[in-house]
Amino acid sequence: MSRTISIDPVTRIEGHARISLQLADSGEVEDAKFHLTQFRGFEKFCEGRPYREMPALTARTCGICPVSHLLASNKACDDLLAVSIPPTAEKLRRIMNLAQLLQSHALSFFHLSSPDLLLGWDSDPAQRNIFGVMAQNPELAKQGIKLRQIGQTIIEMLGGKKIHPTWVVPGGVNEPLDSSKREAMLEMLPNALTIAKDTYALFKTMVPRFKDEAEHFGTMPTMFLSLVSPKGQLEHYDGFLRLKDAEGRIVEDMVPPSDYPRIIGEAVEDFSYMKFPYYKPMGYPNGIYRVGPLARLNNADSCGTPFADVALAEFHMLQEDSGPVRSSFHYHYARLVEIIFAIEMMQRLLKDQGILDTRVRARARGNRNEGIGVAEAPRGTLMHHYRIDDAGLISWVDLIIATGHNNLAMNQSIKQVADAYVDGNKLSEGMLNRVEAMIRCYDPCLSCASHAFGQMPLSIELKDAAGNTLDRLVRDA
Repeated sequence: MSRTISIDPVTRIEGHARISLQLADSGEVEDAKFHLTQFRGFEKFCEGRPYREMPALTARTCGICPVSHLLASNKACDDLLAVSIPPTAEKLRRIMNLAQLLQSHALSFFHLSSPDLLLGWDSDPAQRNIFGVMAQNPELAKQGIKLRQIGQTIIEMLGGKKIHPTWVVPGGVNEPLDSSKREAMLEMLPNALTIAKDTYALFKTMVPRFKDEAEHFGTMPTMFLSLVSPKGQLEHYDGFLRLKDAEGRIVEDMVPPSDYPRIIGEAVEDFSYMKFPYYKPMGYPNGIYRVGPLARLNNADSCGTPFADVALAEFHMLQEDSGPVRSSFHYHYARLVEIIFAIEMMQRLLKDQGILDTRVRARARGNRNEGIGVAEAPRGTLMHHYRIDDAGLISWVDLIIATGHNNLAMNQSIKQVADAYVDGNKLSEGMLNRVEAMIRCYDPCLSCASHAFGQMPLSIELKDAAGNTLDRLVRDA
């Protein structure tokens, strides 16, 4: 008799989700689905708001990566203003984005994924967490906390607070950087780089232990999408879209972010509140691709900083053939390379002679009725697309979230892992943890990605402070 296994909730991720495994009578896995079960709907309730509110509004989709939304939203607003922001403002935005990358990658690797890597997939769930890591390897746990603290502190020094800063504004940033803050940030970064290098060296020694997982954790052929610089280097703030296929051949290159609707489509399914983006020329679901650190390193010709370029060369050696690194298990490796790059690049930007320039904002009214902002969030390519009326009020919003880009790949990945490890006739906790761990490789940010109405049951109530219902939306499956 067929049955369904439900992993609910999926643990050590941001947001709420479950995994369902459909088993055949024989106990083999017939199907696997990743369900985003929370609904946010920012695309709809932002309609009617003044466009200048969008950066602060959309940053509230998440408390882990608000800087990513702040930047993508402000880039869309820059487009509405039809302005080029001052060069110093761009550099300051880049520093904040890299600090966000640093703190988010540190959270993913040290707090969410290291318990599996250090304590084992089959270890006691009560111990398989950050507290178990603290008990077994207290120094590594301290380093993870310190690395994230440095990223958060830099965000706070630039933006005024660690979470939901409003320092980045349409046209640039609110105020210039002063010399005392620059020196304080530069003093922190050597320690951060030492921690990053030590962690990277440690993880390289661990990789051979996970050869079996690397062969089964999301190795299906997909394309890879990311931004690259005009020179084809690793890029997180600006640049052009590049898409490579599973063999490493460039499918699309130097695509202006404003042209993304030509290549990216969106589908919905009845089992998730997350959209399913796909590569339009190949159709849905064949146009599957991945984003994030794995895609960025596969697409980049180089990083452009000394140690990160050495690490990038070692990263490419993970794949035995000449193609891109295909295993989603190696998202962990790619995050450590990007942490090193982020620290090296922040040092370079902070030492720039023009970083203290006081001209950091271009001012204008709305000069266009449509604006697109694209940046690389820690989890991948983030797209904000707005339309406004002549009064400057939002009439339409499309948010294509980094985690959403990976939705097709995550669903295929858990099926592959379940096929390899799950036996319905003799289930073990460790089997199911490997399925969860597959999702943790992608480090999904589900609060950010929950915007699709799809076909799932939906009930939303808006109440006032006294608890009276002001509006109610109910739709059956």
